[in-house]
Amino acid sequence: MTTQKGTVYLVGAGPGDPKLLTLRGKECLEQADVVLYDYLANEALLGHVSPRAELLYVGRRGRGQYRDQSEINRLLIDHAQAGKRVVRLKGGDPFVFGRGGEEAEAVAAAGLEFEIVPGVTAAVAAPAYAGIPVTHRTLASTVTFVTGHEDPTKDRSGVEWPRLATAHGTLVFLMGMTNLPKIVQCLRAEGKDGTTPAAVIRWGTRVSQQTVIGTLDDIVEKAAAAHMEPPTVIVVGEVVRLRAHLNWFERRPLFGKRILVTRPKSQAPEFSNLIAASGGEAVECPTIEIVSPEDWAPLDRALTRLATYNWLIFTSVNGIAPFMTRLAETQRDARALAGFTICCIGPRTAETLSAYGLRADVIPEQFQAEGILKALTGRQMRGARILIPRALVAREILPDQLRAQGADVDVVPVYRTRRPAVATDRLIEQLRTRAIDIISFTSSSTVRNFVELFSSKEEMLRLVGETTIACIGPITAATAREAGLTVQVMAGQNTIPALADGIVQYVTTQMDRRPTSAASR
Repeated sequence: MTTQKGTVYLVGAGPGDPKLLTLRGKECLEQADVVLYDYLANEALLGHVSPRAELLYVGRRGRGQYRDQSEINRLLIDHAQAGKRVVRLKGGDPFVFGRGGEEAEAVAAAGLEFEIVPGVTAAVAAPAYAGIPVTHRTLASTVTFVTGHEDPTKDRSGVEWPRLATAHGTLVFLMGMTNLPKIVQCLRAEGKDGTTPAAVIRWGTRVSQQTVIGTLDDIVEKAAAAHMEPPTVIVVGEVVRLRAHLNWFERRPLFGKRILVTRPKSQAPEFSNLIAASGGEAVECPTIEIVSPEDWAPLDRALTRLATYNWLIFTSVNGIAPFMTRLAETQRDARALAGFTICCIGPRTAETLSAYGLRADVIPEQFQAEGILKALTGRQMRGARILIPRALVAREILPDQLRAQGADVDVVPVYRTRRPAVATDRLIEQLRTRAIDIISFTSSSTVRNFVELFSSKEEMLRLVGETTIACIGPITAATAREAGLTVQVMAGQNTIPALADGIVQYVTTQMDRRPTSAASR
């Protein structure tokens, strides 16, 4: 049993948007041995946690019985006393109505080291994402944060309603949805004007954000009509009027849309970031991963006779790093490729190659095998010695056509793809509940592996239903159609930015727009 004491980190997870996590919070998650997280912490943040760490859900709603606060305190202390780095991941900021103070007290009383990592509080972030600044030079010089749900064991309320009702600044109530009628009643009873603007914001900063606007006279009825439920932030004050001009987040083209990203985990962030920039939420579910070939011998043999080739063709960005790494392991570098004519299938592949000090001589306009063949039209290929480092399994059209033109072509595998472990139950539930709006595929392999996740093709088609299918190019789209899927979106070019643009264009021009109700204006 270890005698070394661990450390407890009380980390603010932010209001919901995973990009609002602080850099220090990310570091703590990456280094954690144990993470205790709750209902308000976006589970996407758990992607920063080591696979070796233990995850403990201690939240309130929707996933079983809520752990008592004393039990949470005990878990923090027990794991830290076992010498572990313990992260308590709390929605928003730990010290803003988050019971972080109680947890810190318990840890301190146990004689353990602890650190407080502040988080972006929903009290500020949710209104900001709804286009409501909590302060404004001409409208509100003060802002007051108020709990909307006091400790039920208190003998009397600690909220000073008379002062709140006469305050000229902004009032922000957290965790107050259930008590909204009482909040309004208390403010009105103490003289707050019924025409004072009010807003209720649910799941602020997330793609599911919902905002209802009204006044103290009608906000209760409007919130009920919109079926607003916790968690919410309630804003009362003149600053609410600014939403009409400052509502930026909910106006983004992909707002409210969840897009399934099936790319390899290491390559998903680029696509996910583009989706987030347009207001959507990327749900990462890699159906493919890139791994080394089981046998390097074919490439090693090609490298021993490298001087005999005069063409090098890269058909994927994935082929460059393993090829150049293997070349370096033979005590050679880019100088060994002097005199080669190098072709890259697209600009992203050429950009990756340039990091090794090499420039592509040929980049086709169409980023697929057919495009390479077209780009090589008019060049003398008879007698050419061509090396193609690529995936273990790929389309044979390029080497076959080049051989037909008289070239001597060696195809060597430098990587292979396989289907990684996927949380299939969760994916099925997301599809069953229509929580996914768009499924994206970036290669034929992602399509085939996606289909294999289900017990049958029929089950897959039933669950996918009318979910929009987006593909990176015609080859991937053809594979999707062969699987029985209807493809609505196809990128103009075989690139991730083009696919993101295609999804935005489709949502903007083809899909039904969210109706704008009077309550959300």
